[in-house]
Amino acid sequence: MSIKDIFKSSDDPQSWGSKFRDKRFKFLSAKLETMPKPVKILDIGGLESFWTNRGYGNNPDYLITILNLEKGESLYTNINMISGNAIDLKEIGDREFDLAFSNSVIEHLHTFENQVSMASEVRRVGVLYFVQTPNKHFLVEPHYVLPFFDYLPAKIKYFILTKTKFSRLKKWTDSDARQYISEIRLLTLSEFKQIFPGSKMDKEYFMGLLKSFTAHNF
Repeated sequence: MSIKDIFKSSDDPQSWGSKFRDKRFKFLSAKLETMPKPVKILDIGGLESFWTNRGYGNNPDYLITILNLEKGESLYTNINMISGNAIDLKEIGDREFDLAFSNSVIEHLHTFENQVSMASEVRRVGVLYFVQTPNKHFLVEPHYVLPFFDYLPAKIKYFILTKTKFSRLKKWTDSDARQYISEIRLLTLSEFKQIFPGSKMDKEYFMGLLKSFTAHNF
């Protein structure tokens, strides 16, 4: 793994972010294998490639529904794409899915109130749930791959993103920079425990520092 892999998107299988996801998914995969089949999974805000890269495409034992603001098209028989809003899953019944899953999405909801709403919906629609998010207090902000970036004023963030190549070795477009600055609100561990009361908290460390955490009820 090269230094450049640090700056790649976590959706890239060669990126550091993807390697962390693979390690995290080993725990979940082992749990899924023990569940009665087929397992109905709701992925809130995810990508089809997350599952197909891990061998779940066209596997009838896992019926995966991927929910995003805009509906996509699936190439796989066991994956269904739907449109919806993570903070109000009114189209989904209570405990309709065996597992409600979300990876690095809840921090993209602008406000703490929205994050509370999503956490409540996750616990409502899934018999089991597994939700991961980065740690606000980790040394490096994972979306921009810059140290302490979350603590900077919005104007300085915008300047760094659009006028330099410090973030992910590129200049961000005006629209992408404004969108990310507006939508990202990282959570602390205490906040995460607050919105997922009674959950188990799996903690992920990097070089002795708490990088992210996952709330689940397995």
